[in-house]
Amino acid sequence: MRGHFRQWLEWLALGGLLAFAQVSWAASSQMAVITAPDTPHLTFDQNTLRNIYLKRIFVDGRGRRITPVNLPSGAPLRKAFAHTILHMDDDQLQDYWNKQYFQGVSPPYVLASPDAVVQFVAKTPGAIGYVAVCQVDATVRVVMTITLPSRPGDELPACPGHQALP
Repeated sequence: MRGHFRQWLEWLALGGLLAFAQVSWAASSQMAVITAPDTPHLTFDQNTLRNIYLKRIFVDGRGRRITPVNLPSGAPLRKAFAHTILHMDDDQLQDYWNKQYFQGVSPPYVLASPDAVVQFVAKTPGAIGYVAVCQVDATVRVVMTITLPSRPGDELPACPGHQALP
């Protein structure tokens, strides 16, 4: 009987560790939507963000140009962004931009890394980008955080020891 009780306690402790690991993962799977410190005059929500990235919104409330930037197409965070915000996969996005191209609308700029996104956004008025919360620094302003759903096979950037943004 004692052996079973000990196994039960070990199982319970392991379950607690697994629950802690899941909470830790949830905190690391947040995306920060960032702008330059001089934030465009818009109310940021997922629908507005979707319209900015699909180039349906070009200017803010003061008429200033908005410049969305993307990570490379193979980046896990970009895939999560496209799924969560744009509600499209790679093939759907390719079809969308092929159609937009013939109407004179180009897709958002693609930058090579999250560091490049932060640097570009910090220095470019009207720029907007997304990175993992742990990649944000004081040169940019977080206008929105998005908790990304974990899906099998996702390899989102880890932010070890980083607390989720409120």
